[in-house]
Amino acid sequence: MADEKTNIPQQQSQQIAPDMPVNIMAQYVRDLSFENPNTPDSLRNNNAQPEMEINIGMDARKIPDPEIEYLYEVVLNLRATAKRGETNLFLVELQYGALVSLQKEIPEDNHHPFLLIEIPRIIFPFARQIISNVTTQGGYPPLMLNPVDFQALYMERFKDEIKAAQEENAQN
Repeated sequence: MADEKTNIPQQQSQQIAPDMPVNIMAQYVRDLSFENPNTPDSLRNNNAQPEMEINIGMDARKIPDPEIEYLYEVVLNLRATAKRGETNLFLVELQYGALVSLQKEIPEDNHHPFLLIEIPRIIFPFARQIISNVTTQGGYPPLMLNPVDFQALYMERFKDEIKAAQEENAQN
């Protein structure tokens, strides 16, 4: 029975995976920097865990295009710093971008949260892999970033705007 194959006709498989209201047209490294200032001393066998500082940000901007009404660039900004005591081990900074078109099914009011929550969630694993590879190539164990709650980051970053919009809606 292990030899049996499941054949799903082309038409049926398209019904299983309906068209998404988003098209990621490209993903790319926009900027990448790795600094390893204290090598080779920082690479000597030291069992002490380094202190890690991780910063994550997201940005989106509309791209003017005569053919695509809702075209955006979304950039995921990652910065990781490792220190052992006062010694800087490494600094890695990555801007990982995506060129995205949204379909008309997504109301314009929802573009901002969609672009800064859902798109970073989709592209984060690719950026995470780049960070892991770069730290490994720098002579360190791979830095495996934990999953990120982009909705919580969005809510924290835009809490004042969200609160103002809710108050305005309550008055109307």
